[in-house]
Amino acid sequence: MKIKMILPALMEAKSPYWRPVKYSLFPPLGLATLAAYCAPDDEIDLQDEHVEELDTEDNPDLVIIQVYITNAFRAYAIADHYRNKGAYVCLGGLHVTALPEEALPHADSIFTGPGEDTFPQFLRDFRNKNPRRIYINTKRDLENIPPVRRDLINRRQYLVPNSIVVSRGCPHHCDFCYKDAFFQGGKTFYTQRVDQALAEIDRLPGKHLYFLDDHLLGHQQFAASLFEGMKGMNRLFQGASTVEAILRGNLIEKAAAAGLRSVFIGFETLSSKNLLQSNKKQNLGKDYEAAIRRLQELGIMINGSFVFGLDDDDKDVFSRTVDWAVGQGLTTSTFHILTPYPGTRLFDAMEKEGRILHRNWNQYDTRQVVYKTKGLTAAELEDGYHRAYRDFYSWSNIARASWQHASLPDKLKHFAYAGGWKKFEPLWNFMIKTRGLNRMLPLLESILSTDKRNRKGEQAPPFPAIA
Repeated sequence: MKIKMILPALMEAKSPYWRPVKYSLFPPLGLATLAAYCAPDDEIDLQDEHVEELDTEDNPDLVIIQVYITNAFRAYAIADHYRNKGAYVCLGGLHVTALPEEALPHADSIFTGPGEDTFPQFLRDFRNKNPRRIYINTKRDLENIPPVRRDLINRRQYLVPNSIVVSRGCPHHCDFCYKDAFFQGGKTFYTQRVDQALAEIDRLPGKHLYFLDDHLLGHQQFAASLFEGMKGMNRLFQGASTVEAILRGNLIEKAAAAGLRSVFIGFETLSSKNLLQSNKKQNLGKDYEAAIRRLQELGIMINGSFVFGLDDDDKDVFSRTVDWAVGQGLTTSTFHILTPYPGTRLFDAMEKEGRILHRNWNQYDTRQVVYKTKGLTAAELEDGYHRAYRDFYSWSNIARASWQHASLPDKLKHFAYAGGWKKFEPLWNFMIKTRGLNRMLPLLESILSTDKRNRKGEQAPPFPAIA
């Protein structure tokens, strides 16, 4: 059977205002995971429109399309094209789960929630010529998940090909989180077996890994066992955590000993009122600065995430946030305009209040205002968002943030990475166009491994978080 798996490009990935390198970081791991359930003699073509031109002149028997909010309209157009050609088309993903009634007219079958149980069932039904229209995930168990079909991924097209996921979901439930609705109706956070995760890590070449888990430290026992098993594997990895997990116990020290060298943290806001509004209870009353100091003492770099447009924000929130992030020596920062995704409690609340402006999903990209604001006008919010990026990544602020670190090697490492990541866009674009992006990874690791100090017996951090 000929199977086509497609990740359509996000709308913003084709915009001149966004950086192409941001959409060439990670391969489509979700589709490669589903591909592992297919039969050995199935002919599978996996295409990622972010890094290649999509070939729609072929004639597959089955087409699987992963749908996010800002690629939804593109996904529907591709689905309609293949259905008109006689292919059987399936749609799944975050957006399909949030709005199944919207997706259904464009598909022969749709999937809601994770697909570890429903996709194998669909394949059996399809081969027996009796597929269902809707498959709803109910089982949350990674015990029997097969190895990811990484042979379907062209590693050279990605800066970080060694992405990996060892858990699903998150133990916290922020009102604006896009993924919370995806895991309704069962466990909202669950993990692989430790031995499975370690086996997957062992299959990956090279040293560098990027854990795409929403919260790598979210299950203390699992994470502690994982980090213990990773000792001696000579790995260097990135992941995501919360302030709460970093401050609790000694799990972050175990992560550092296993090779954690950068961490993504959703600080989101410096306002306790905004944290309450967002139901981000894990940040309430937590000492952000203590968590940052702990990470920096361990040589772990920080990518801080911030959201603008919450109801307690005023005109000074942009400069206040940037000044704080620079003063704390954050290596990189990502900024977002609050976006009420369908399926979230934030969307439901704003819809009831009549604050949703439209349902043009192409504009739900966290850089455009799609709701009625409070405290700030839409123009002020969008202007402040762009200004925050410009200010944080100005040469003067890159230098000032670098100087917050205690040692000269850390200062230089910060300056080299932040400057290289944000100030050499023509080089990144050239490497993408010449399909040499993956060759940049060893160079980045080399630049950022200049610190040879012995941090509690561990290697120096070579690769910080990606903004």
